[in-house]
Amino acid sequence: MIRIINFKDLFLSDLGWLQSKFHFSFAEYRNPDNLNFGVLRVMNDDQVAPHQGFGQHPHRDMEIVTYVVSGTLSHQDSMNNKETLTAGDIQYMSAGTGITHSEMNEGNDSSRFLQIWILPEARNLTPNYGSHRFEDSERLNKWLHLISPRGALVTPKGDQVSPLKKRGAEQISQDANFYVTELEGAKNASFEVEEGRQVYLKLIEGEALLNGQALKHGDAAEVIGENVLLETVAGAHILLIEMAQA
Repeated sequence: MIRIINFKDLFLSDLGWLQSKFHFSFAEYRNPDNLNFGVLRVMNDDQVAPHQGFGQHPHRDMEIVTYVVSGTLSHQDSMNNKETLTAGDIQYMSAGTGITHSEMNEGNDSSRFLQIWILPEARNLTPNYGSHRFEDSERLNKWLHLISPRGALVTPKGDQVSPLKKRGAEQISQDANFYVTELEGAKNASFEVEEGRQVYLKLIEGEALLNGQALKHGDAAEVIGENVLLETVAGAHILLIEMAQA
């Protein structure tokens, strides 16, 4: 089963300095029929104006992942972490028992990023933070493993095993894996969805066919019980989140 979510149909929050498309119920968008997809609770496609951002604010009991699409994003938190992320970087924060942080666009250009919340495997975890910077070539025409479950195994080079036994650059306290690819020109990419697993796919940029169904800029899809086959003509930038079926 594949359900396509059109970008144009997503709720638009426009605060002037911030424009967000909410994939799930969030902030002023209240929809009890659209709360989550498995452990995926939030996916916001955020665009922040230069020299604007989210000031210090608290979170708890949530695994929060940010993927920077363009521009820069400067992070600071109550655990004394401070850094600036650029396009292609990921950031992971386990809010656990409580953390405060700010996310600011200190650059002169607009910043676009995906803000993703994953329900944790347990409450009251110890807060944690991590990030990783990638070269563009690491995701070019192949799946780059961004995030894996905490404790996932390192796969010996060359072994053909389940993605669940591989380790992403950062690890979260939930059974979920994040992958990204950037396909050039006319290319295909496939992903095997194992029994009992499901996928949420986000077309960040470009256009593609997903199992023959058209996806355009910003669209998303829920995939259950089918493998993923992506086909592009002029290229696409794609995020895939794999998790246990709800």
